[in-house]
Amino acid sequence: MTTNIEPSRDFIKLPEMPADVFTAPLKKPAHLGDDWLEPEQARYDAQDDLIWNELFDRQMKVLPGRAATAFMNGLEKLDLGKGGVPEFGRLSEELGALTGWSVVPVPMLIPDHVFFWHLANRRFPAGNFIRTRETFDYIQEPDVFHDVFGHVPMLTDPVYADYMQEYGRAGWKAMRYNRLKALGALYWYTVEFGLMMEGADVRAYGAGILSGPTEVVYAVEAQSPNRIMLNVDRVMRTDYVISDLQPTYFVIESFEDLYRQTVERDFDRLYKSLPPGFTYANSAVIDVDNVINRGTQEYLLRGGRGSGAAPV
Repeated sequence: MTTNIEPSRDFIKLPEMPADVFTAPLKKPAHLGDDWLEPEQARYDAQDDLIWNELFDRQMKVLPGRAATAFMNGLEKLDLGKGGVPEFGRLSEELGALTGWSVVPVPMLIPDHVFFWHLANRRFPAGNFIRTRETFDYIQEPDVFHDVFGHVPMLTDPVYADYMQEYGRAGWKAMRYNRLKALGALYWYTVEFGLMMEGADVRAYGAGILSGPTEVVYAVEAQSPNRIMLNVDRVMRTDYVISDLQPTYFVIESFEDLYRQTVERDFDRLYKSLPPGFTYANSAVIDVDNVINRGTQEYLLRGGRGSGAAPV
């Protein structure tokens, strides 16, 4: 059954999640309100700051020449390398002056409708914790390093910042058609694992790539994954991998191109044509694809991370 809720045009009021919308069940901590925001940012100690600094330094060894120029410029504008976990108040002041965004603390993954609401109001929810030494190389739930280092620099770019707000606004329509999974695939393949062309070069702008050293090199240079020019309809029908390197990455020409393909798309018509599940496997290449690199899929075929396969 399709819910008949209509999205608010002003996005001031937090929408309720209808019972017939399929989404992951999350239990709200007792001390939080309906917005799921923490009362204040966590107080990080010297060990936490050391972990941030080591993660930062590790990424900066692999990002030049592989990360999008907009990301590298954002790092510089926000001075994220000054040492220690950044203070959200300072970040929000600087972001606010640049693109009107702020950074707000949340304790964990938050419900889809709450996440959409914050984005629609130019607030980026960031994890209010940092990984431990034991989870230094891989953490399942996004922490403050992934969220702030990976996502926030991109919010200094005006066009990308507008795209993120429009994505939040689009969440209401996805709920109305019960197509959150399809909209989630779009987020995954753009905001988290997106690539873009800069001249003749492919560069990374997705936070899931930029916050991990192995995926930065793999996504941009390896022969295993497909690199395919973005087609929104195709992407929203494509499955994805949560806990391993991606078999396929989608590439945009520019942030203006990304904005045009999404904001100008008639999603009412698209949602009516989408099936409940995905149509295409995450490694598929189909006849409508504009392929930059048809991957060998060697990494996937050898068993991926669990097998110890080399990310080639």
